[in-house]
Amino acid sequence: MNRLQLTAVVLTALVVTSCGKKKQTNDIIVPTVETPKPQTPVRMQPYDQTNDVQWLGKEYQVAINRVSSDSLPMVKDETGQQFFDNRITVRILRSDGSVFFKRVFTKADFVAQLDDDYRKTGILEGIVFDKTDGNNIIFAGSVSHPQTDEYIPLVVSVSNFGEVSIRRDDQMDTSGSLPAEEPNPDDEGV
Repeated sequence: MNRLQLTAVVLTALVVTSCGKKKQTNDIIVPTVETPKPQTPVRMQPYDQTNDVQWLGKEYQVAINRVSSDSLPMVKDETGQQFFDNRITVRILRSDGSVFFKRVFTKADFVAQLDDDYRKTGILEGIVFDKTDGNNIIFAGSVSHPQTDEYIPLVVSVSNFGEVSIRRDDQMDTSGSLPAEEPNPDDEGV
């Protein structure tokens, strides 16, 4: 066999083996997922809430206003999306329209009740009137991770002297959530 024939045989053998069954691999090919690019900073919608309240035998009006603030530090979520924080103004007005209490709250008012994560990535989401309790008007507040259901519940109390106390709400409010079960007359004597 000469050299030319030997080369032809080797090339033929290579072509035949390479055209045979495709090589099997255990590689899994996963398409790359692009993480969303942060958009322009997000603002929560402003809101106003007004409640007429009977407190210590007199009529009051509780007015709450939330607005996003350009002057407060913004927070970022895990994707880098920025969010404006909020200022919430709470006013308690006497029946003659005079102001008994007025205060603007920011997240800074609640830092003692927050962990490091919420201090860094939370915003003051809301304060709403809850109830009157003796010498106090009670509000429910929350600092949340923006656009999630994750939040720290807070209780804000304003006394009849205008003193404010803030605490973390560690109790589930179950009062009034379910009607009292009435006895079933068929169950008598059981």
